[in-house]
Amino acid sequence: CSIMSTILSFKHVPMVYLCLCVLRPFIETRAAQLGLSMHREIGFQKDNQGEYKASQAIHMDCLRWVKRDSYLPVGSHNLKAAAKAKLGYDPVELDPEEMCRMATEEPQTLATYSVSDAVATYYLYMKYVHPFIFALCTIIPMEPDEVLRKGSGTLCEALLMVQAFHVNIVFPNKQEQVFNKLTDDGHVLDSETYVGGHVEALESGVFRSDIPCRFKMNPAAFDFLLQRVERTLRHAIEEEEKIPLEQVTNFNEVCDEIKRKLISLKEVPNRIECPLIYHLDVGAMYPNIILTNRLQPSAMVDEATCAACDFNKPGANCQRRMTWQWRGEIMPASRSEFHRIQQQLESEKFPPFFPNGPPRAFHVLNREEQARHEKKRLGDYCRKAYKKVHLTRLEERVTTICQRENSFYVDTVRAFRDRRYEFKGLHKVWKKKLSTAQDNGDAAEVKRCKNMEILYESLQLAHKCILNSFYGYVMRKGARWYSMEMAGIVCFTGANIITQARELIEQIGRPLELDTDGIWCVLPNTFPENFVIKSTNEKKPKVTISYPGAMLNIMVKEGFTNHQYQELVDPASLTYETRAENSIFFEVDGPYLAMILPASKEEGKKLKKSNTETLALPHNFIIKRASLLKSYIIFLSKELVTSFLKQLKPPLHC
Repeated sequence: CSIMSTILSFKHVPMVYLCLCVLRPFIETRAAQLGLSMHREIGFQKDNQGEYKASQAIHMDCLRWVKRDSYLPVGSHNLKAAAKAKLGYDPVELDPEEMCRMATEEPQTLATYSVSDAVATYYLYMKYVHPFIFALCTIIPMEPDEVLRKGSGTLCEALLMVQAFHVNIVFPNKQEQVFNKLTDDGHVLDSETYVGGHVEALESGVFRSDIPCRFKMNPAAFDFLLQRVERTLRHAIEEEEKIPLEQVTNFNEVCDEIKRKLISLKEVPNRIECPLIYHLDVGAMYPNIILTNRLQPSAMVDEATCAACDFNKPGANCQRRMTWQWRGEIMPASRSEFHRIQQQLESEKFPPFFPNGPPRAFHVLNREEQARHEKKRLGDYCRKAYKKVHLTRLEERVTTICQRENSFYVDTVRAFRDRRYEFKGLHKVWKKKLSTAQDNGDAAEVKRCKNMEILYESLQLAHKCILNSFYGYVMRKGARWYSMEMAGIVCFTGANIITQARELIEQIGRPLELDTDGIWCVLPNTFPENFVIKSTNEKKPKVTISYPGAMLNIMVKEGFTNHQYQELVDPASLTYETRAENSIFFEVDGPYLAMILPASKEEGKKLKKSNTETLALPHNFIIKRASLLKSYIIFLSKELVTSFLKQLKPPLHC
């Protein structure tokens, strides 16, 4: 409540939607002609990034929040689209070419348009931007202007520096670029990175829960699942729900029901029936991969580091080796050809730094300029001699992760994850209280519950924003904690999890699309779904177990558990305790009423959107023609989509 009162106390905040950047130059020029200084009069002036800021006030530009934190598609960053998506409010729209005429002939209409934009900006700011930014300010040691405008990597680094200071960790130097790096076999490396997450569109079409689909399943897969029913349920109850198996009263009954359904599917593997449309995704995949494997940039070690370590003794279990995929763009010229070009450049003269100055020798140029000339000359040579400038090389590399490195990075990620889960739980609690207060008609309690719901929603979103940045930050140029190996391991492990899930789903259903952290699929309507587990536990007398999620979670446990996780238990004697760690769990979203996967001419790009009630603009969908946009908006109107989803017998076929 103290945080809430602090956040809501910031009432006098100038908020705009891009207008200061657009209108202020005209106002400033006009004022200068009249002998007025806008900085002296109101305190705002342009900084070196073109932003108007003041020392005595903050300037909240809603557009900054929409671009970085709203998760809206690129084509929906304007005020009208953002207000409609976030507020359900459709501001007044006018044709820009008609505005000049309306200023003289219909001033009231133009005034309504202006007020409509102001109302949309105000409510967008008060509902989303204000609580979110000031919630982030309770975490990030920066002023609100910086928190709003800086990238998530900068915010993440500021947070890590604070955490490192508290545990007496010396800040590493910022990562510096190595110019014209050579590979082991002597080729110039133009660029290098890692292979990212696995994304693949598998099918297209209209899938509805009341339109039968054709399934061709593998009976051997059901034999595999039947052998693991007890183990799967035991893992879901004990590991996920934290309920001792001795307290469960209907374990055998639920196992028998699941087996009965699996046997029925095994006996008739080829069938046509209505589908269950699911999205099976891993909750906070990348942060949980980091936590499970104790990944942190400073823990990426090599043989030389381990050879000098005091813990490197026979039988030591602190070196965890993990695989990742490296991808590099190399130039085909050999080492000797590159050195020959360098020698040629050393005998040449280059344009002066200042006009009318003397020509400069190669050794006078700074290292960046030298590298630029070397790469340009080498590219021209490769184009003539080899008929190509770049070759793409993929390598599977193995990196050693020290399991005894100081865990401040992992501890920071874990603290943020746990705190976000806490805020999500409190958000659900206050959402229920709000519903109860609305039913009772208590206006004061409704207002209080709304404020608390907004607070915890903003706090959990702020933590989500930072939590998702811990992975991307390690590949940020100039990062203090930089590690391509760590980023590659995280992506490669995540891709393997999703690939294994797909291999299982292909045998018992139909995968539709693979995301970086989940899989969209359809399963037969008779597939085991949700089961209620009854127990004598006072806190959890009844829990619902989703079998599709449970069968994937036992797969993840067996294939991706870290049995080498070491935790410091006695700092004085440097005693470590080894245990098994796995915090990677699938979550089940659905079943959905419908899912639409339009086809695309571009390989690997398909449009998707699904929902239990309505459809919305897909995240990767941009329509350039106004006629198509209008048709699409009509199709996505609530009335049409609702009737489309809820018809019992529509004349549609997959």
